[in-house]
Amino acid sequence: MLSQNFINFTYLISAILFMLGLRNLSSPATARLGNKLSMSGMSLAIIATLMVSGLSFKFIIIGIIIGTIIGAYSAIKVKMTSMPEMIALFNGCGGAASALVALSEFQLKGDLYGAGMVSQIGGFSMTTLLLSVIIGTLTFTGSIIAYAKLQGIISGQPITYTGQQFVNGLIVLATVALSVMIYQDPTNITFFYLVIGLSLLLGVLSVIPIGGADMPVVISLLNSYSGVAVSMTGFALNNNALIIVGSLVGASGIFLTMIMCEAMNRSLANVLFGAFGTVSEGAAQAAADGPGGSVKGYEIEDVITVLENATSLIIVPGYGMAAAQAQHAVRELGDYLEEEGVEVRYAIHPVAGRMPGHMNVLLAEADVSYDQLFAMEDINDDFSSTDVVLVIGANDVVNPAAKTNESSPIFGMPVLNVEEAQTVIVLKRSMNPGFAGIENELFLKDNTMMLFGDAKKSIQDLVSHLKG
Repeated sequence: MLSQNFINFTYLISAILFMLGLRNLSSPATARLGNKLSMSGMSLAIIATLMVSGLSFKFIIIGIIIGTIIGAYSAIKVKMTSMPEMIALFNGCGGAASALVALSEFQLKGDLYGAGMVSQIGGFSMTTLLLSVIIGTLTFTGSIIAYAKLQGIISGQPITYTGQQFVNGLIVLATVALSVMIYQDPTNITFFYLVIGLSLLLGVLSVIPIGGADMPVVISLLNSYSGVAVSMTGFALNNNALIIVGSLVGASGIFLTMIMCEAMNRSLANVLFGAFGTVSEGAAQAAADGPGGSVKGYEIEDVITVLENATSLIIVPGYGMAAAQAQHAVRELGDYLEEEGVEVRYAIHPVAGRMPGHMNVLLAEADVSYDQLFAMEDINDDFSSTDVVLVIGANDVVNPAAKTNESSPIFGMPVLNVEEAQTVIVLKRSMNPGFAGIENELFLKDNTMMLFGDAKKSIQDLVSHLKG
C-alpha cells in the first residue's frame, strides 16, 4: 500500500486537474477538454483512495459495478434535450451519497465511542458530519423535485400556500435544535433520524415554490449544495480529496448561481422565495400597460421570401427549441443560408433553457461552430444592424417589456434586443405566455412575423422549400 504522503500528493495532482477542468469548462470551445481533465482528476483521486490500507474491497467492487452500469446506461440512453433532468438527478445522487457516508460514519463512531463521541472525534468533525447529513439529504429531495418539475411529473408552476416560509423557518429551527441535542447526546439515534427526516422534508418544501423559469438557477444552486455536502463529508472523514473537490464544486456552483441571478436582475432570495411565474395582479397590470396591437400570423412562403432576401441572420434559441428537439434542423438551416452568403450567428441568453448552458450544449451536439455562438453582452448591440432575427421557442428573454414596462414582473431583466432588427420571425407553437405569465410585446410589433407550429417541423419545411 502507498504511504499517506504519496496519497495526499496524488490528491494534490487531482485538485490541479479539477481546477484546470473548471477553467476549460468556462468556454464552449474548450469544454470537452475540461471534461476530460476533470474525469482524469476524479479517476486519479479514486485510485489513490483505493490505495488506503484497511479497506474491504468486496462492497467497493459491488458498488463500482452497479454505479458503472447505471452511469453508462444513463449516459448512452439520455437524450441531449433531457440533460437538465439528468443533471438534477446527478446533483441528488451527490447529496445522497454524502449523507449516506456521513450516516455510516456517525453509526461507526457512535458504536466505537458511545456518549464520548464528540470528545473523541472533536467538535468540528461532529459539526461537519451533521452538516453533511443535513445538506446532503435536502439536496437529494430538492433535486428530485427539480427533476419532477423538469420532467413534467409535477407542475412546473410555483406551488405555494399560506404560511409557506413560516413553516420552512420552523423546520430549520427544529433541525438546528435537534442537531444541538445530538451534539450533547450522540447516543440518541432517534434525534439523528429526525434530523434526516426534517432535512428531506425541507428539500421538498424549499423547491416546490420555485417555477420552471428559475430551474437553471435552482439546478446550479443544488449543484453547489452537493459540493458543500461533499466538502463537509471530507472534513468529517479527514479526506483531502473530498474537501478539495467539494469546495471547488460548491464555490463554482454558487458563483454560477449569482451570475445567473444577475442575468435576470433578481436576487437569490427572490428566486428562492418569490414564486416567480405565479399569475398575479402584476402580470395582469403589465398586460394592461403594454402596447396594443394584434398578432400577425404568416405562412411558410412569407418567411422564405424574407430569408431569401437577407444578408445577415441571428438565431435566438429558447426552451421551445429544446422541447421540439429542433437543434439539428436549426443547424441545417444555418448551414444552408451560410452557403448562400448569409452571415449566420446565434445569440445565447444566460438563462435560456432549463439548466446553465442548456442552449450551448444542444447546439454543440448539433455541431454548430463555436465561432457562431455569442453571449448576450457580445451581440446585443448588433441586432439593430441585422436583417433578420429568428426566435425559436424563446419568450421572456426577448420580451421588450423588460426595458419599457415598469409594471412588468420582468422589468429590469437584461433581454436580447431582437426587436431592433429589420424583421423578427418568431417560431411558436401557440400564444401561451412564458413562465413569467405575461404577454410578449415583441409578438405585437409591426416588424414581427409569427409562424405557428412545431419548431422542428417548421424549420424542416423552411429548409425543404429553400432548397427547392
